[in-house]
Amino acid sequence: MTTALYAGILAILFIVLSVRVITRRNQYQVAIGSDGQILLERAIRVQANFAEYVPFALLLMFLAEYSGLAPLYLHILGIALLVGRLSHAYGVSQQLEPLKFRVFGMILTFTVLLLAALAIFMLYGSKAILS
Repeated sequence: MTTALYAGILAILFIVLSVRVITRRNQYQVAIGSDGQILLERAIRVQANFAEYVPFALLLMFLAEYSGLAPLYLHILGIALLVGRLSHAYGVSQQLEPLKFRVFGMILTFTVLLLAALAIFMLYGSKAILS
């Protein structure tokens, strides 16, 4: 299962992002919220944005894989999702944010969501017509 490979890789990235939040919380002695600490707020948003988009993208990839999408296309989607999330995380983590990394990361993430959804429609539609 190709999607499982990317789920594993992205799970490790999620742990890294979570540890970054915990480290900043310890650094600034903040248990809840960000207490106005910009780097903590940015770490929280990077982790939260990851948690908001990655599970749905992986679900769509899995459904596309289950519907018969070729492994090559799943690898393209998985690599794009990983690169997009790394780019977004890098950009948003910076105090003086280079916006191009955030934008590029979201474009890749949205592209994965869209292409996986379209693949499901196309694969499901062709199977529905044949049955």
